[in-house]
Amino acid sequence: MTGERKNGPGEEAGLADERPCAVCGRPAAAQYRPFCSKRCADVDLNRWLGEQYRIPTDEPADGEEPPPDA
Repeated sequence: MTGERKNGPGEEAGLADERPCAVCGRPAAAQYRPFCSKRCADVDLNRWLGEQYRIPTDEPADGEEPPPDA
């Protein structure tokens, strides 16, 4: 094995290496991809755990009544 990374589906050769860090914008490091460092990976994880990132949904929040059918 040569240690080269194979491209995943829809990934062009070299494209992933050129994307900047998802947190600070510096060049991404292969070890922490898509981040540049462990610190930026931890910052992103903390944002998820702190519910700063959310996936949109039509479901009501816990404890709220769903809207009446129109």
